[in-house]
Amino acid sequence: VDADDVITKEEQIFLLLKAKAKCERHLKAKVPKVHGPVTLLYLCVSSTDGFCLPEWDGIVCWPEGVPGKVVAMPCPEYIYDFNHKGHAYRRCDLNGSWELVPGNNRTWANYSECAKFLTNETREREVFDRLYLIYTVGYSISLGSLTVAVLILGYFRRLHCTRNYIHMHLFVSFMLRAVSIFVKDAVLYSGSALEEMERISEEDLKSITEAPPADKSQFVGCKVAVTFFLYFLATNYYWILVEGLYLHSLIFMAFFSEKKYLWGFTLFGWGLPAVFVTAWASVRATLADTECWDLSAGNLKWIIQVPILAAIVVNFILFINIIRVLATKLRETNAGRCDSRQQYRKLLKSTLVLMPLFGVHYIVFMAMPYTEVSGILWQVQMHYEMLFNSFQGFFVAIIYCFCNGEVQAEIKKSWSRWTLALDFKRKARSGSTTYSYGPMVSHTSITNVATRGALALHLNTRLIPGTLNGHRNLPGYVKNGSISENSMPSSGPEQYNKDEEYLNGSGLYDGDKATVFVEEERETVM
Repeated sequence: VDADDVITKEEQIFLLLKAKAKCERHLKAKVPKVHGPVTLLYLCVSSTDGFCLPEWDGIVCWPEGVPGKVVAMPCPEYIYDFNHKGHAYRRCDLNGSWELVPGNNRTWANYSECAKFLTNETREREVFDRLYLIYTVGYSISLGSLTVAVLILGYFRRLHCTRNYIHMHLFVSFMLRAVSIFVKDAVLYSGSALEEMERISEEDLKSITEAPPADKSQFVGCKVAVTFFLYFLATNYYWILVEGLYLHSLIFMAFFSEKKYLWGFTLFGWGLPAVFVTAWASVRATLADTECWDLSAGNLKWIIQVPILAAIVVNFILFINIIRVLATKLRETNAGRCDSRQQYRKLLKSTLVLMPLFGVHYIVFMAMPYTEVSGILWQVQMHYEMLFNSFQGFFVAIIYCFCNGEVQAEIKKSWSRWTLALDFKRKARSGSTTYSYGPMVSHTSITNVATRGALALHLNTRLIPGTLNGHRNLPGYVKNGSISENSMPSSGPEQYNKDEEYLNGSGLYDGDKATVFVEEERETVM
């Protein structure tokens, strides 16, 4: 078993039975000839020389005991969850027999130092509960914010471009990662399973005489949940890498066909993880088909971990190279126009914006192995990983959607259109006198002229300041003698290349476009 792994129940039973067989061979080798084939494993009589006889009690192979003395044995290494720094104790009485439990025909033994894992330790439980709370809240917030971000980018057609398509794939990968974690926790760590774990005792270990029959059909559901979790985890890392490759290509490639590369990025982000996750599942089912596959199976873990670590390292290299280019361009464009502190602030802003996108925090504890749960380093590492990993989707949604200038402009325009249409419809329903505004007919009374004027002035201040005639500002209004009652000026589409402002959309530079066009407002209302 690897030092950073946890063995399964079947593996623990195998190690225990192996230790029992070794003890039996050792005891049989020491049996005097006068005893013949008699087995002394559970013999409760005194030896001829007055010493307590060696025996296997179900956990430890006990040696001979000196009468009137306490025998101490190190906690066995083959019981994985034992405290291996402690000792187990038995007492040999003056008659040369192992001391029995008062009122019970069982040999007395003290495993309290070994069986620390059997007690519900408050401190460790608090640590795990805190970690569970952190990543549950983090992934829930990320899932909600990413869902809103995907709906926004998908709803507004003006935001449909290669850059935002890649953002949407990244957002979806974060969402699927969060959902798969919730499903995995629900399947693997249900209440009944945790209660069964807490009922494990010293007597359970002693009662094991043979390996239980393997019924693998009950683990099919949790194996599927773990496999999908690992797949969506890998796709999330690879879509982070796709974001880095795309930005790196925009900066360093003079001719970059975005539509052509989008299909390649899609296959890379969703297809490549499927290859090595499928390979891992096949090998695991063949060589280490134990329980739910949630525990590591030795070196098989590298089938998944090596590609993920490679993606992290490559993305970090791309991040360093892009920051280097940004620093160089910043010095060249601002030479003599601003002091060095202002340049450093701009570079720091760009760096902080890119860090969540590139997953730079993964590199911190990437090569550090897990240590014991009670260690301070383990707690620092786990709190760091749970906090940043769970909230990373939220940070990405904030920076690359909600704080994006183009997204804000589209939301403002949509809100203005909706409020303008709502105000106009509400004002148009009141009154009885008929007034004609192009193809629309409004029945209003003479007493509502002031109200209509106020509406016109309200629309006037919102759309085209400086117009004297309030009716001229109402959508669809046509003055007598005009060319056509139904004619309206059409709004021209905005002509700008969104992908040329990738860094602008990511928040690296200022000057976001937020212009609200008057003609678009008028056309929408009608």
